[in-house]
Amino acid sequence: MADFTATVYQNEFLPDGGTDVHAIVTVTCAGAGAAGQSGSGDAGEIIIVDTSGSMGRDGVQAAAYAAQTALDQILDGVWFAVISGNDRAQLAFPPSAEPVMVRMDPYTRQAAKDAVSRFYADGGTAMGTWLRLASRVFATVPSLSQKHALLLTDGENQHETPEALTQAIESVTGQFQCDARGVGVAWQVDEVRRIAQALLGTVDIIPAPDQLAAEFSRIIQNAMSRGVAQADLRVWAPQGAEVLFVRQVAPTVEDLTSRRTAVNPLTGSYPTGSWGDESRDYHVAIRLAAKAVGQEQLAARVQLVLGDQTVAQGLVKALWSADDALTTRISPEVAHYTGQTELAQAIQEGLSAKAAGDTATATTKLGRAVQLAAQTGNEEATTRLRKVVDIDDQETGTVRLKRTVEKADEMALDTASTKTTRVRK
Repeated sequence: MADFTATVYQNEFLPDGGTDVHAIVTVTCAGAGAAGQSGSGDAGEIIIVDTSGSMGRDGVQAAAYAAQTALDQILDGVWFAVISGNDRAQLAFPPSAEPVMVRMDPYTRQAAKDAVSRFYADGGTAMGTWLRLASRVFATVPSLSQKHALLLTDGENQHETPEALTQAIESVTGQFQCDARGVGVAWQVDEVRRIAQALLGTVDIIPAPDQLAAEFSRIIQNAMSRGVAQADLRVWAPQGAEVLFVRQVAPTVEDLTSRRTAVNPLTGSYPTGSWGDESRDYHVAIRLAAKAVGQEQLAARVQLVLGDQTVAQGLVKALWSADDALTTRISPEVAHYTGQTELAQAIQEGLSAKAAGDTATATTKLGRAVQLAAQTGNEEATTRLRKVVDIDDQETGTVRLKRTVEKADEMALDTASTKTTRVRK
């Protein structure tokens, strides 16, 4: 069984009248094993490939090759299927008029590769139909405890309304996880990010078709290394307290606050998806009723739970003090991830303003992003920002928008905005 640990970083001292407690909880998993081999159910994998007309012959051929590469990474015994998507969704493998999955073995792997080799570009784009079919396909195998999909698109979701896509995303949320990728520069980051965030996955740009195979292989290898099918983060807070927010802040920023489901009146559960051998950081903020100087209180109990079993726990504490040297101290971890969260927001808001022609707001927001990236040591973000703005002064965030920016560089900055760096020790 996998071994989980939880470590809490915080300044537990509050000033007289203080109410808000912030903590970073690092959860680490070791010995997760491989997908579908933990004894807690089977694993399922679906590869969803955009075969719309905009992909073109060369694009579809590159996507087919990438899908074949991905099929090689799916472990024997894992249930799988392949969906081709345009303005409707089709089960490309197994060949069946009804939703179905098969187990991976040498025969089904080769048969799936053969089916994928026959992909051709035609039709429009309606990603909601792809997601709904994937959900129906997964549902055909009741033993699945781990369900992961990889979705590729190259264009805008033009052949269904935004409302239809929203309804489709909502209908499959909680049914499976999905990593989403866009190839080229004709797709909309916000559309694809909505899918990935709702389905506890990642989003990124693949600038050129010849990079598809390596990325597909990496994603499936990662999925296959996650032997813990499903874990939840539970946060208990005392009577009268308010949970201000619960966020994953590493390796990416994901706000989990709205995903709370009640376990009991004092405890909420937040989904974290499947786990491999990895560490994730969570920022938990609690508002308490102020107590007298010298009193202390348990502010939160943060647990990682598999089924009904608690496998790791961290305690968040509060102690009221009159010592300014203690109460004004800021936890380095809390400060770091507060900056990283603001960095992601500044990048997205800056790029949105730039797209709308609001150069003043874009300059201000992206300047703030440059400043935050420097302060938090996020060198990857700084490198990507340099392709969109000319930096005059990192410390003050003084920048100028570049006159000419490659669309791929702008989209890469956008998709990577939620990626964070860990605290420098």
